[in-house]
Amino acid sequence: MVEKRIASDLREPVPQGRDEHAAGNGNTTRCPFLGRASRLSAMSLLTKIGGPRDLRTLSRRQLTSLASEIRGFLINRVSRTGGHLGPNLGVVELTLGIHRVFNSPHDPIIFDTGHQSYVHKILTGRAEGFEHLRQRGGLSGYPSRSESEHDWVENSHASTALSWAEGLAKGFRLRGEERTVVVVVGDGALTGGMAWEALNNIATQPDLRIVIVVNDNGRSYTPTVGGLAKHLAGLRTDQRYERTLSFIKNRLHRTPILGRPIYDLLHGFKTGVKDVLAPQGMFSDLGLKYTGPIDGHDIRAVIGHLEQARQFEGPVLVHAITRKGKGFKAAEEHEKDQFHAIGRIDEITGQPLSDAVQATWTDAFGEAMVRIGERRTDVVAITAAMLHPTGLGRFAAAFPDRVFDVGIAEQHAVVSAAGLARAGMHPVVAVYATFLNRAFDQILMDVALHGEGVTLALDRAGVTGTDGPSHNGMWDLSMLGLVPGIEISAPRDQTRLVAALERAVTVQEAPTVLRYSKERLPDEMPAVASRGEGRDQVDLLRVDAGANILIIGYGQFAGTGLEVAEKLAAAGLACTVADPAWCIPLSTELIGLAREHETIVSIEDNLVIAGLGERLRARLAEEAPGTRVLAFGIEQEFLAQGTRGEVLEELGLTSRHIARRVLEKILQERRTVTQPA
Repeated sequence: MVEKRIASDLREPVPQGRDEHAAGNGNTTRCPFLGRASRLSAMSLLTKIGGPRDLRTLSRRQLTSLASEIRGFLINRVSRTGGHLGPNLGVVELTLGIHRVFNSPHDPIIFDTGHQSYVHKILTGRAEGFEHLRQRGGLSGYPSRSESEHDWVENSHASTALSWAEGLAKGFRLRGEERTVVVVVGDGALTGGMAWEALNNIATQPDLRIVIVVNDNGRSYTPTVGGLAKHLAGLRTDQRYERTLSFIKNRLHRTPILGRPIYDLLHGFKTGVKDVLAPQGMFSDLGLKYTGPIDGHDIRAVIGHLEQARQFEGPVLVHAITRKGKGFKAAEEHEKDQFHAIGRIDEITGQPLSDAVQATWTDAFGEAMVRIGERRTDVVAITAAMLHPTGLGRFAAAFPDRVFDVGIAEQHAVVSAAGLARAGMHPVVAVYATFLNRAFDQILMDVALHGEGVTLALDRAGVTGTDGPSHNGMWDLSMLGLVPGIEISAPRDQTRLVAALERAVTVQEAPTVLRYSKERLPDEMPAVASRGEGRDQVDLLRVDAGANILIIGYGQFAGTGLEVAEKLAAAGLACTVADPAWCIPLSTELIGLAREHETIVSIEDNLVIAGLGERLRARLAEEAPGTRVLAFGIEQEFLAQGTRGEVLEELGLTSRHIARRVLEKILQERRTVTQPA
């Protein structure tokens, strides 16, 4: 029997010398497992793990000790750098079991979502890199092919891994290679429609060697919502199968000769027993072999079920129940999100290390939504598994019947919003800018084509930095600018954010967009004058007498525009600084203002391609062909992780770099004009 072989495999080996872990000699550090102090020896088990193969020499007791050490390591390191702590504390035993049973990198292991991969990184030789997690030149917070051959897919957007797995397994089958693809699906990834498209295709190919490990912690950022979540909760809480099996085991073990063999035989028929006592209808209907639910923190159970899944040599779903934040009392008791993603914290108490509380754009948006909601009963809110991260928590508390969390399903969120708008409501869809990429077709064909008044609030727009290339919100303005009739605003401060949102929810015939940064909310930047109103309004932040240079800085770069003007003024160049209240479509007032200046400098936290500067250049080429347009923005490339400041410095998007380049360009052209023929 498989389980007998596994049980034998997990027996304690004959001790080879001293048990250094038990002795606890050497340097030690404090580890806050549920408030207790633990000792990590300099000769601990973790220091002996150079790769996944080393796990196969460990006993069950040693694997349990290693799990504790890994949790201590994660708390100690991630508390210093920030990162996704809670999800990784919950997958320690699962990851140990996967690497014990499967042969990575021969057998690809894919994490969905990718922020669950910290333990995988530790077990594949990257523990030292955690000193610089999510820092410039350091370890990525997601799987990274440049870091290790054990990382097959750099998946940091959710619900994609099952499609990757189906393609990989199909490719291996066509090449005649006996490999098993393992997918860890958790933190709400199964709420995404793409995951079910993949499951639908996997189920039609019974010879695909795929093991799907459902890391069921009942949460994404916050508790997972929807019909799937309720179904998994039902499986999670149905104890009839386990109680019956436990009863049989206890009764039969009282029969000394026949008890164990009969129990093993009955356990071999557990699928049939489970179908009667706790039916797994949804997965069975898909044609998937199902095993579980199991305790995802019981290393023996994890290894046993994974061994059976591996031997099946076809698609198998292993359902594991885990606890997000497990092993860290502060995380387990954190009601909001179990320390899903943290900044720098105290590794004992879990308290933030910075006492300074700085208001954010997210806070400002959340406050504005509540004020609007109090006056406008037709305004509703939608989010995709990010209620609190997008600032909608207060709105949900005030108007629980008017907020809808659809799970990790941005496409559904947008089309549902279109339906709400058609029914006479005004929906505000709040998501991170990078995740809106997934719903472009729905914005184009379901919202804009139908002329529905849907407002999109894009948090984390522009360069976000530490989460790496997949999370920079640098695509939305260029992409959304293609949509007919759309109106896009990037407010420069809280006052302008509130004004833009107030106007957006009055537009009933076209989509409106607000994009804003994750950085600290800047001080108010009052205008010295304004031109136009509504969608055409342009605020003048600085007006020098005799100015021939117009600097357009909007959104997070409005302040940068003022700094550039100050530097150019020190060089004797007079400037006007303008901020368009709505950057797309181009304001007629902005075009008129541009025609009054010789040089236009646009600065934007977005791609240069299809940005405001390039749009203005094309327009002025027809209407004012002699006007010089210098467009500063993000080049068409993926940006390496780092702080926002580090990334902007490398891109040359600081006031110092921009002022120097503008000055050089003007002086160069002046020299060209004055040179004799």
